[in-house]
Amino acid sequence: MHPVIRLVNRNLTISLNKGFLIWQVIFPLIYIFVAGFAYTALIDFVPLGNKILDYPAYIASGMIGFNIMNSTLVSGIIIWNDRRHGMFEQILVGPFTKAHYILSNIYTIGIIGLISAALITTVGYPLFFKSVEFNLLTIPLLVFASIAGSILFGSIASIISTRLKSSEGFNVVINTVFLFFAFVSTAFYPAEGVPEPLSTAFYFNPLTYLVDVVRAGIFGNFGALLVMEMLILTITALILFVIATKLLVKLEL
Repeated sequence: MHPVIRLVNRNLTISLNKGFLIWQVIFPLIYIFVAGFAYTALIDFVPLGNKILDYPAYIASGMIGFNIMNSTLVSGIIIWNDRRHGMFEQILVGPFTKAHYILSNIYTIGIIGLISAALITTVGYPLFFKSVEFNLLTIPLLVFASIAGSILFGSIASIISTRLKSSEGFNVVINTVFLFFAFVSTAFYPAEGVPEPLSTAFYFNPLTYLVDVVRAGIFGNFGALLVMEMLILTITALILFVIATKLLVKLEL
């Protein structure tokens, strides 16, 4: 078996446990079915291109992007635990290189991102099926969003895990950063009507572009900005991946 495949199998084995899968479904369900319906008292409908979505449909589609991002925490946690428990050194002593380790983490978060997107799409479908416009671009856009988002946010998690030495610092920083990404984005509410400078901050947040691509695939909202958003996601993911790779290569045993 190829070394990368062996490491991917190891990563998935320690990551895809019952607790993780339950968390990946139950946590979004709370937002979709509790917050989604509770907030309809404040937000009846949300404009999206030439469509008008009810809020549960809006947040259910947003949770697909949110869950892709949230699942990539696995990358940082794997690297952190490997460093903390000496597993990183043991892996490199075996028939594995740093290149194998880096590639296995990218494949792992890509697979988990796709699984996460599929789970939430299935769970949220009953809420947004009335507004769905599936077409030939739907699956490619969802796959693109899952892979690009996984690499982007997985790289951020990896960068954080390589730069911090204390478990307290790691937990505080990674949770704070991902909490900012989650709530300063269009995952939960539209940028229109949000006061400045908060609405501007939405568009410095890659989760906004990830969620917009997901919604475009589901609701057929192929506006003029979609290609630009996909380009921004791709370039940002590549830049962060290069930075994360260089930091992992420089990690000392």
